[in-house]
Amino acid sequence: MCGIIGYVGKRDAAEILINGLSQLEYRGYDSAGLVTLSTDGLHIRRAVGRVRQLQQLVTEKPVPGTIGVAHTRWATHGRPSEMNAHPHLDAQGRIAIVHNGIIENHATIREFLEQQGIEFQSETDTESLAQLIGFLYSQTGDLLGSVRRALHDVQGTFGLVVVSLDAPQTLIAARRGSPLIVGIGDGEYVISSDASAIITHTSQVAYLDDNEIVTIDPSGMHVATIDAMPVDKRVHTLEMRLEQIELAGYEHHMLKEIFEQPETLQNAMRGRLNLRTNEVVLAGLQQLERDLPRCRRVLLFGCGTAWHAALVGEYLIEELARIPTDVDYASELRYRNPIVEEGTLAIAISQSGETADTLAALREVKTKGATALGVVNVVGSTIAREAQAGVYLHVGPEIGVASTKAFTAQVAVLSMLAVYLGRRRHLSNERTESMLRELEQIPAKVRAALGVHDQVRDLARQLAEWDNWLYLGRGVNYPLALEGALKLKEISYIHAEGLPAAEMKHGPIAMIDPGMPVVVIAPRDNTYGKILSNIEEVRSREGRVFAIATEPDRELERLCEEVVYVPATSAMLSPLVTSVPLQLLAYETAIVRGHDVDKPRNLAKSVTVE
Repeated sequence: MCGIIGYVGKRDAAEILINGLSQLEYRGYDSAGLVTLSTDGLHIRRAVGRVRQLQQLVTEKPVPGTIGVAHTRWATHGRPSEMNAHPHLDAQGRIAIVHNGIIENHATIREFLEQQGIEFQSETDTESLAQLIGFLYSQTGDLLGSVRRALHDVQGTFGLVVVSLDAPQTLIAARRGSPLIVGIGDGEYVISSDASAIITHTSQVAYLDDNEIVTIDPSGMHVATIDAMPVDKRVHTLEMRLEQIELAGYEHHMLKEIFEQPETLQNAMRGRLNLRTNEVVLAGLQQLERDLPRCRRVLLFGCGTAWHAALVGEYLIEELARIPTDVDYASELRYRNPIVEEGTLAIAISQSGETADTLAALREVKTKGATALGVVNVVGSTIAREAQAGVYLHVGPEIGVASTKAFTAQVAVLSMLAVYLGRRRHLSNERTESMLRELEQIPAKVRAALGVHDQVRDLARQLAEWDNWLYLGRGVNYPLALEGALKLKEISYIHAEGLPAAEMKHGPIAMIDPGMPVVVIAPRDNTYGKILSNIEEVRSREGRVFAIATEPDRELERLCEEVVYVPATSAMLSPLVTSVPLQLLAYETAIVRGHDVDKPRNLAKSVTVE
């Protein structure tokens, strides 16, 4: 859940490292640090806070060298401090490392090394690995061998880059459960945990797989397993453009990504809706085309926003494909010994394709015999490579920590998958045609829904002072209540709870105080009458009701303080449109409260640790 960048080449390393960290800051931002190598030795700078603090320090005290590594941290072991910031050194001060992941047996390693007389300088698990590599190197004088042996001894996950004074033109990197990508330029290499830090320099990359180690030196790039078996790596071209990670005139990435949704939804569906033949075409599933319609059960899993998309997917698949469907938190699925019967189709949902819990759950269901699919955004990510087949979102990089465009694309992909499966089972030609036409119109309806921005901004100014909110929805919009509440919590730090509206009276209604904001998702579908009753229950306890609706509605306007209208669509697809005002409401509320919406406290974008 941190950002790594390393560089070796002919240019000034510090500038490249700082610029790279700026692109990676959404992955962790409680401290940052770097190290460069020159004939004068190792040059280390560390700072608490954002990358700009480190940049200022480097401006005041420049660091020379054309090789170096840098890191932006999201704390797991040890509080945010200069002492705990990476890079960490061995006892001799000749080896420096940066590390993503968690060393689970760090306490045992630390105890052993302290018995050897080694003094630790930080509270981190990472330092135990740095000190272990240094201890082994002091015995053998073999840097690569010492890294390999240390990685055999540690338990846990790592994305690791090592530099040493004794190999001043060499980077050594390895991964297990935490992504690393090697960018290959003209006489230079950039290694990073995220492609966004590489695309400025090159589009040619190689992806490290688990338990692989790469050595980059003047002779080139050499990849092997941690057991020293050579690996021939394929070079890929990044499907990313530099302008996709720039703000393009928007104040925040989150707002840019909200307003990109008409385009990103179009991209997610482009070439996949064939209204001439009345088909959904998912090329990534072609190899399983005969097997998928025979599945007896679907298991969807993910974390956070992806889990909410999975809940929407459950309604869609059961309604359109008539296949029993279950949804699990990936973090729970991996530990509860799930029953995976013959004919189970397991679908992992993750924006990054690197979410640690989702990846572990994918591996678990595969070992139990499930057919495993991935619904991910990042091409070449670990889940994309390990799933048997899958569907990419094609929404471009999502930089804002609070997911927006990836969520709607996940729902769009699951909608297409539901039609794809349903058409191959029982779904009528007429129902298929209706769904495809509605999907085709979704980008335009989302563009129209963005027109409520000014109204939602005014609403946020009215409500931002309240510290407890409630979100209510029914049917397929119940997951939207969860998602709306999550967005508000993530970036405004307001306590919010999402509920199926009927469950409110079974306990949570006790929390309603006079004036408490209650956001109700109320499209005119088969639950409409029941939603009106739930609104009455809130009103009778003096809660303030604000509704998201899909057409002019005098009854709603009578019951609610304010109604935000978005275009009507098929009931099953309404989450794609009703999500827009919820995203904008969270964004504008956070702005009113003075928070950094792109870098909310305690959160990081890609959760690659448990």
